[in-house]
Amino acid sequence: MGRRLAIFPLGGAILFPRMHLPLHIFEPRYRAMVMEAMARDRRIGMIQPSGPGEPAPLYSVGCIGRIAEVEALEDGRFNIILTGETRFRVARELDVTTLFRQVEAELLDEEEAEPQFLAPSERAALEEEARTFADALGYAVEWDAVATLDDETLVNAIAQIAPFDTASKQGLLEAEGLSQRSEMTIQLMQFFRRGEDGQGSMRLH
Repeated sequence: MGRRLAIFPLGGAILFPRMHLPLHIFEPRYRAMVMEAMARDRRIGMIQPSGPGEPAPLYSVGCIGRIAEVEALEDGRFNIILTGETRFRVARELDVTTLFRQVEAELLDEEEAEPQFLAPSERAALEEEARTFADALGYAVEWDAVATLDDETLVNAIAQIAPFDTASKQGLLEAEGLSQRSEMTIQLMQFFRRGEDGQGSMRLH
């Protein structure tokens, strides 16, 4: 059964389950969206536009975010922090009178409410490549803290924070299962690191 969902198609702002995303809301249509979400269930769908236009075409998969924190500013703007809950697939866009767009969404991860796990060898390979990647880009990382993260948090944190391009991050979001996302994340880190080493600099979005 589909779920009615207000969406925020914001290029470059990809949310993964169990991750956090701070947003500054200033456009009137998205101010209205936040107010409606706060009055209902605090949830909105973050999704990537797949091209230019108004309304822009959308990728098929996004992530539902729950408004965990909200700061209402005097001029009507909002600062919010979303917590990623579950991925969704757009079944169809709805014909609505609201300023913001809405879709009928199919929830993808309801059957995966429990944390997912990597095999020890997969976890070791991910941590090793993450260290190499961070060193190559000059990132300062508290590795003792990283070691305490559960597998799903580690994979999704790298996927959301790493400076991959939008299409690559969208591919990670659409990956089926934690093992596939972890392997894709390793491949992307290796790819971008080789580009960094080979060209001195590269465009990272």
